[in-house]
Amino acid sequence: MTDVPDEVRALAAERDRRRDEKDFAAADALRDRIAELGFTVVDTAEGPRLEPIAATAPERARAADVESVLDDPSTLEASVHWVVEGWPEDVARALRGFRAHEDGREVQYVVADVTETDPSTYGDGVDVVSLEPGTGWGAARNAGLRRSRGRIVLVMDGSVEPEGDVLGPLERALEDPSVGVCGPFGISTNDLREFHDSDGTGPDREVDAIEGYLMAFRRDVIRDVGLFDEKFRWYRTADIECSFRVRDAGFKAVLVDVPVRKHEHRVYHSTPPDERDRLSKRNYYRFLERFRDRFDLLVEPPAPGNG
Repeated sequence: MTDVPDEVRALAAERDRRRDEKDFAAADALRDRIAELGFTVVDTAEGPRLEPIAATAPERARAADVESVLDDPSTLEASVHWVVEGWPEDVARALRGFRAHEDGREVQYVVADVTETDPSTYGDGVDVVSLEPGTGWGAARNAGLRRSRGRIVLVMDGSVEPEGDVLGPLERALEDPSVGVCGPFGISTNDLREFHDSDGTGPDREVDAIEGYLMAFRRDVIRDVGLFDEKFRWYRTADIECSFRVRDAGFKAVLVDVPVRKHEHRVYHSTPPDERDRLSKRNYYRFLERFRDRFDLLVEPPAPGNG
């Protein structure tokens, strides 16, 4: 049986006294206060009994029904986002890392959850967007992003754990109006077929795309390029496609070192290799539908005649 806190017992005793005095308005107010603390009062012939209120499952929304605040003025310094398709403990780990290094910033944390995870898993002060099962990665990601109230927006994967001040270097990079997306993991290509890890080109450390382990944008940039493509029901290549749309809008993608540790990517390693290859190819072809032959967007385009 659940232990009843002393505060709740005292309120119940006071309610009983008020009822004896026929002060029913005060008794009802005390009942409401007891409910706020997680208990209900059951009046029986033997006297009142306290019972815990059963937790109710969060209402699960369609991604398309999540209201957007992106056209409202930003009210916070940063919004940090995750999509949970499993392994909520990874996001809880990342949240601990961010909270330990907020350095007085006002930060919004948003979790778009397509599992049955109890929202309390993520701790207090997290905006948990509970989505209906079967919601694809792109739609879930955008549902969370539409809740962004921060001046800068971080798109995170649960495999990445902060080990210091992550926000500071990203904020400074995004002060440059020519930078549209930045992060610590960048890739480039010379032919739009094979992408490779890149340390960046030139003094700005430009790359062709920022990987989805950690992508940072100014809120107006990710809003104006249209968020992520919701036809990406699986995550792979969605980061490349989004980065290319940012570059196509005239912005740079730049590499920025931040103190993070990369753990195992759970979705990748839990997906059977054959299925992983099938989904990856489908997403890559989706990327090519829009950016085939867009060698002009590359940091180092091929020589004429070699494209």
